[in-house]
Amino acid sequence: MKLSFSYRAFQIFNAIVMTLVVFMTLYPFVYLVAQSFSSEAAVYAGKVSFYPVDFTSQTYQVILSKPDFFRYYGNTIVYSVVGTVISVAATAVMAYPLSKDRLRMNKFFIPFVIFTMYFGGGLIPNYILIAKTLAMRDTIWAIVIPGAISAFNVILMKTFFASLPNEVEEAAKVDGLDVFGIFLKITLPLSKPILATIMLFVVVGLWNSWFGPSLYLQTKDKWPVALYLRQLIENAISPTEVGATAEQQNQIAATVKSAAMVLTSLPIICVYPFVQKYFVQGMMIGSVKG
Repeated sequence: MKLSFSYRAFQIFNAIVMTLVVFMTLYPFVYLVAQSFSSEAAVYAGKVSFYPVDFTSQTYQVILSKPDFFRYYGNTIVYSVVGTVISVAATAVMAYPLSKDRLRMNKFFIPFVIFTMYFGGGLIPNYILIAKTLAMRDTIWAIVIPGAISAFNVILMKTFFASLPNEVEEAAKVDGLDVFGIFLKITLPLSKPILATIMLFVVVGLWNSWFGPSLYLQTKDKWPVALYLRQLIENAISPTEVGATAEQQNQIAATVKSAAMVLTSLPIICVYPFVQKYFVQGMMIGSVKG
């Protein structure tokens, strides 16, 4: 089939635009990686662009040589895994009944879910509730419970559940499954795209979270890695804090922000390709039905 001139021109234009979009998306991260491996003089002179100048891994060596760093990374993994399991389970349990128009009070509760997207109790009431009333301060529950259910995620999952054919559930009822059996054995296995989408949202949020832990975690050994790296940046990397010598101080101070961002975002970047196909499918179905 012969392509028309206008269609070929569109293909060329589309390829150019997509190339520019990819470049603008990747360049900030490439720049951070290059800066984190460049020397202090090159960074301050503005010579770093796409590749490291005067290659050095001194900043990474100092940060990674501190034993506490891996404990903080372990804390982040625990918070992310536990928080994701709780969040996805709670969101699914809440979204499933809201997706069934035949259930009583369905239309009554949906506006309350939407209301929480625009109005909140505020920082001080939340702190009093979590730290005082619920006594969860300095525990893992102060990190994983308060944000377990997001109204946006509930609506997204509700929309996906509503898009599933009713005939599948009716056939399951004929086979003798009750409501819980249908939810666990039929609905959830068919909902892998939206579950992966919500899982990615929650994991990224928990992995990068530092504000909540800075409020509720008093014991430094319980810090996540994001809070630890933020403290390194704020404290200008004092030698006594990370084990660096005075001679290394200027080099670390020049590249620590880039190194911290790379260390924080690299695990998420490695995980994303495995859930990408589910993520795209889940978002598209939610957008069409929404």
